[in-house]
Amino acid sequence: MEHLEFRFPGRPGLVWKAEGKLVGVVGSGNLEVLIEPADLKGDCLATISTSIVGFGETWRQVLTDFMERHTLSDIRISINDGGATPAVVSLRLDQAVADYLGAAQ
Repeated sequence: MEHLEFRFPGRPGLVWKAEGKLVGVVGSGNLEVLIEPADLKGDCLATISTSIVGFGETWRQVLTDFMERHTLSDIRISINDGGATPAVVSLRLDQAVADYLGAAQ
């Protein structure tokens, strides 16, 4: 099991008012993503627990792409991975933001 942590500078825009959102299910080839508001002085923090060791740079690239596509600040992203591909990770991250935005309206 590998545990990774990445911190990103936030970009003002989206204000997180609702509770966090959990999407996905850990299982063969999948993952779960919890995205929630947190007081991180404007930054965003992503923590990953994965059964697949040695892909830290791939995780960094996927999360960097996600952060560049969304205007986020003061959020914590917790990922429990069961071997998902980068495409599935991106999908789940986007799904978590979309679900959150739907709940915040």
